[in-house]
Amino acid sequence: MTERITSARLYSQSQPERKQKNAPQGDFELRFRQLMDSQPATPQVQVEFSKHALNRAEERGIQITPDLIDQLKGSMVRAQAKGATNILAMDAEKAFIVNIPNAKVITAITQDEMKDSVFTNIDGAVFL
Repeated sequence: MTERITSARLYSQSQPERKQKNAPQGDFELRFRQLMDSQPATPQVQVEFSKHALNRAEERGIQITPDLIDQLKGSMVRAQAKGATNILAMDAEKAFIVNIPNAKVITAITQDEMKDSVFTNIDGAVFL
């Protein structure tokens, strides 16, 4: 019984200390919000095409448009969040092999070529 009373006293005495410790947290929260507000909302991802990928896209009639670039960027961000390093980014008409750490499109493939293809050395697939 003595232990409970002692524990209760210790607990009640430590509560004001907690309130004092919470006071600087407001300063931390304010500083944290300032830092977060100064950061860009979305990561700036750049997409590069290897010489091989550019040649393949041209040969296969795949147009590299700003919309396609944005789709590839989004695919890269999603894949990176899951820890993927080499992905197949595809839609119904075309596909791209993308190396995430280097932000580089390795090759471009059309729908006809996808039918008989086997994709190796990838660890993820993302739909555009």
